[in-house]
Amino acid sequence: MEFVKSGARQALAEAHQIYLAGVKNNVVPTVTTDWRLLEEQSSARTLTETKAKKHLGARSFNYVAGGAGEKATMDANRLAFRQWKFVPRMLRDNTPRDMSIELFGRKYPSPILAAPIGVQSIFHEDKETGVAEVCAELGVPYILSTAASSSMEAVAKASGKGVRWFQLYWPTYPDNNDVTESLLKRAKDNGYKVLVVTLDTWQLAWRPADLDNSYVPFMRGIGNEMGFSDPVFQAKYEKKHGKKIEDDIFTASTAWTATCFSGKAHHWSEIKHLQEHWDGPIVLKGIQCVEDAQLAVEAGVQGIIVSNHGGRQLDGAVGSLDQLPEIVDAVGDKLTILFDSGVRTGVDIIKALCLGAKGVLVGRPWCYGLGIAGKRGAKQVLQGLLADADQTMGLSGIKTIADCNRKMVKHVK
Repeated sequence: MEFVKSGARQALAEAHQIYLAGVKNNVVPTVTTDWRLLEEQSSARTLTETKAKKHLGARSFNYVAGGAGEKATMDANRLAFRQWKFVPRMLRDNTPRDMSIELFGRKYPSPILAAPIGVQSIFHEDKETGVAEVCAELGVPYILSTAASSSMEAVAKASGKGVRWFQLYWPTYPDNNDVTESLLKRAKDNGYKVLVVTLDTWQLAWRPADLDNSYVPFMRGIGNEMGFSDPVFQAKYEKKHGKKIEDDIFTASTAWTATCFSGKAHHWSEIKHLQEHWDGPIVLKGIQCVEDAQLAVEAGVQGIIVSNHGGRQLDGAVGSLDQLPEIVDAVGDKLTILFDSGVRTGVDIIKALCLGAKGVLVGRPWCYGLGIAGKRGAKQVLQGLLADADQTMGLSGIKTIADCNRKMVKHVK
């Protein structure tokens, strides 16, 4: 089933198709439609987790399901969503609904964006190219991670006419400015429209789920394809080490990891270098406080993503949704504000929009679907999220995304 512009038709068709398959063929969904089961992380107590672990294995499953430290930030993200409640309105004309939005001068059929997730080959052989393909089919912008296990050229080919953005794990400044410039040129040449710069991952966090398995995919040569396929990085590596990347994957992996995750943070003044080599919108991902949002305005970028990396970086941080309203109040009229972190349901998506986000990034849910059933599973999850978001609008008394506002929600502790 493909995405249709009428939100009401999409939601009804998705549910109807599931029920019809059960009546006619006694078939149930490959991936659960219960978002709570998709997000469960502690042990294989649920159908979805059992399937995911069966397909992924402990290392791969823990890599996507895990978080920093004791997962306090992950908990804060979910708590923040649960403390915002809808105040539904009745007897409103809200059909057909319109879920379309506009970002940076381009219209999209829904407010959902596929968040950048790296190393997708450890979840399923369909990896980034498969997810990019189904995102194009659904009209969902696909954000390619620098830590991908597919090259940006391969993903662009799979995406076809679909909209794609590029997420940058920013190489060290100024030592690797040439690598940054090469990545940006390749992205532009391959039709990536928006540059998403992740600010919070200049080094990897303390992640017990990975540490206890002694597992980080980058050291094993997985998730380094962006660097390994880059001509500038290749030349620098060969000059320094006197051998080709394929001759010593471990050393090459260490070199690429040091290029992107050096342990040294960037500075606001360095954004100018990105602006000099990127002529499209630049969006900063990882903004959590008003002061940084104001600095983003001063830096001249076009957008920010209110995000704490899904709780994967700083443990004990505030929930991203808790920060969204005040950031919107401070700079919402000066740049485009997107939201990320803790999103598990269509309900969550509409709540974030009501609090001022212009679009919402979703990651873990479709990644679980990918692990269970490849690109088909990822597509099923995305379709379910679209249907859930549409039905949430309808039952709340919301007809268009423009009608999502704070009057529709109430903060209840």
